[in-house]
Amino acid sequence: MKDYWEFHDECGVVGVYAPGKRDIARGVYFGLHSLQHRGQESAGIAANKGGKIQYYKDMGLVQEVFSDEVIERLQGDIAIGHVRYSTAGESHAANAMPLVVYYRGGAIALAHNGNLVNARILRRQLQDDGFIFQTSIDSEVIAALIARNIKDSTIQQAITKSLEKVQGAYALVITAGNKLIGVRDPYGLRPLCIGKNEEGFVLASESCVFPLLGATLIRDVEPGEMVIIEDGELKSVSYAEKEKRASCAFEYVYFSRPDSRIDGVGVYTARSQCGRILAREAPVAADMVISVPDSGTVAAIGYAEESGIPYGEGLIKNRYVGRTFIQPDQRTRELSVRLKLNVLKGNVQGKRIIMVDDSIVRGTTSGKLVKMLKDAGAKEVHIRVASPPVTDPCFFGIDTPDKNKLAAAVHTIEEIAEMTGADSLAYLSVEGMLSAIGMDSDKICTACFTGNYPMELPERDMEWEDEPWMI
Repeated sequence: MKDYWEFHDECGVVGVYAPGKRDIARGVYFGLHSLQHRGQESAGIAANKGGKIQYYKDMGLVQEVFSDEVIERLQGDIAIGHVRYSTAGESHAANAMPLVVYYRGGAIALAHNGNLVNARILRRQLQDDGFIFQTSIDSEVIAALIARNIKDSTIQQAITKSLEKVQGAYALVITAGNKLIGVRDPYGLRPLCIGKNEEGFVLASESCVFPLLGATLIRDVEPGEMVIIEDGELKSVSYAEKEKRASCAFEYVYFSRPDSRIDGVGVYTARSQCGRILAREAPVAADMVISVPDSGTVAAIGYAEESGIPYGEGLIKNRYVGRTFIQPDQRTRELSVRLKLNVLKGNVQGKRIIMVDDSIVRGTTSGKLVKMLKDAGAKEVHIRVASPPVTDPCFFGIDTPDKNKLAAAVHTIEEIAEMTGADSLAYLSVEGMLSAIGMDSDKICTACFTGNYPMELPERDMEWEDEPWMI
């Protein structure tokens, strides 16, 4: 039987409100390009014209999914988009987003970033009530609840009523009628921000979307807030009582683009500070600091600047290969490492190298890179990790695997160093990471590093029978 904790999504969402703009879907297309790092398995766009929704989605990168012909067909005043990656077992076109649900009075399109921890329980209840699911993703539970609740309510009321039942992490962009709606969970676990341009408004997972669309960051959607964009105006509603804020620490150390801002904190600044603090916490004599590109680069520069050891390039990245961490299975990840990175032999030969990475999850990639560097003649390789050891799985949307597959959960730091072949290994402390991000410890979710989850997790339903969609 598959474990219901297995179905995680870390995705990117975009919503554009621009009445009268003919090529609105193209704006969403460019926005999704900016968020391609958040998901490389599927992409989709839904356009809303007077409450009628057209959509297109498929497997692949954004530029592979959408042709000019498809973009031209997606006309409307409002459009939303989604890029996605998933865990193994649910990587197929049926699970691509946005989801479009029809009800008696119209249609709803929804895109979701995050993961619900009680999706399985809610799914069973909805199935008992006669709802037929077409996908295996928890996002359809939200769409089904909204469709069920909207018959006697406004869309705002239906969303509020639906989310009263939902537990977990979610950043949603929704369009129905003449509205674009953004929603963030009461903890603020997943990011969502608001931008403004001459044509209207933009909602996005990250602020790096806005410059491409000529938009300016206004602010982040607050935890427990719903923003409703209608008739050229933005209205804010507190649909749920704010819980203890728990912005995801992993967004700052790994997932988000360095040129984004999340909850008022610049990702580049946070990563640079992670590197600087790491240099103070874990110094080592060496000739050159290199990064595991690209997500380790900013921290590596910070480490080099603080330590006084020159920064150089030791690993060259093939930029047409996706992130290895978000590949759906281990075999694909291992192949991607070999395709993705190559050693600059002339730069590392005979030198003591400090290799700075953003994180170590499974540990397999680090071992391969150490071997590549030593095969190229590096005298020593010291791994420095610009985040704390990942010791616990994430249930809120970051695809960290079962605890027994996490290197730091089952091995000591000395054992991981030996496994990777590194001459030494050191991680940034939790306190150092929090200091680098510059947010109070009670406003950051550090569950994957500490095991302190911001909410109670429902017990597994052990009597749940296997369903065909789970195969």
